[in-house]
Amino acid sequence: MVISGRDRKKSKIKNVIFLTLTIMLSLVVVTSVYAYFEYKQGVKEAMELTDKLDIPNEEVEFKGVEDSIGNVNILLLGVDARGSESSRSDTIMIFQYEPETGTSKIVSIMRDTYVEIPGYNKQKINAAHALGGAELVRETIKENFDIDVQYYATIDFSGFSHLIDTTFPDGIQVEVENEMSKNIGLTLYPGAQKLNGKELLGYVRFRHDSQNDFGRVERQQEVMSQIADEVTSIKGITKIPNMIGTIQPFINTNIDNQTIMSVGTEFVSDDTNIENLRIPIDGSFTSKTYDGVGEVLDPDLKENREVLQKFLNQNPA
Repeated sequence: MVISGRDRKKSKIKNVIFLTLTIMLSLVVVTSVYAYFEYKQGVKEAMELTDKLDIPNEEVEFKGVEDSIGNVNILLLGVDARGSESSRSDTIMIFQYEPETGTSKIVSIMRDTYVEIPGYNKQKINAAHALGGAELVRETIKENFDIDVQYYATIDFSGFSHLIDTTFPDGIQVEVENEMSKNIGLTLYPGAQKLNGKELLGYVRFRHDSQNDFGRVERQQEVMSQIADEVTSIKGITKIPNMIGTIQPFINTNIDNQTIMSVGTEFVSDDTNIENLRIPIDGSFTSKTYDGVGEVLDPDLKENREVLQKFLNQNPA
């Protein structure tokens, strides 16, 4: 049988297509296997450390609400002693990632913000975690600012320190403005430098200067941006599975591994400039003192609610 030139050309094209698909499929399989083993290795390394630290992994009921336009909204909580009923949240943030635009945003809610805590009357917002955990913090944010979040991630200070050392062994670069020492268990001196986990924890917790809690919130947002830069510039996409495995044992969260992997990979692929907002905003609150509560920031809730909803692209009906 004589094979025409046209048939030979068709056969060649089919072979090229078959070879291309085979290569693509092989890459997917290899990448998946690599990601799995990198993730498991990260978990193994972190679990060895968390077992020594005796960091608990408690069950948390969290009735998060999915964003109506597809954004990923995560409630980030830093607490004094995870697992303790009396642990107030020292840090309250909302992290938002917009998959369509690659935009990342962080909202810091001042811990002394005076709000209505459902079932407990008006108190500082940081009391919500002590009274009802991450779920009550979510309900409090919804009650006062009409903002829904779908996910939460809680980390205690010991976990934060070791997480930084494990994930970023060379430290995180920051600019220390002034000497810092009061109530942080160490002394930090002015200047640009890389801080290890314990030092970085002291840096983000320090509030005994002229800016008190406001300076502390600015430093927290600065560190979040620096961590994002470290992830994208040093670790890269190939390190994401290992990093996720490393981080996971240190936090309590309801984010499933598939979502973490997907968002993490997209986040690293995009420009990591992070937009920041602090609540209450300047000029929208008064400093007051209430019996049994102490000094608080009493906000104009209507103004702050509108600003926060606009910033996070949430416009409840």
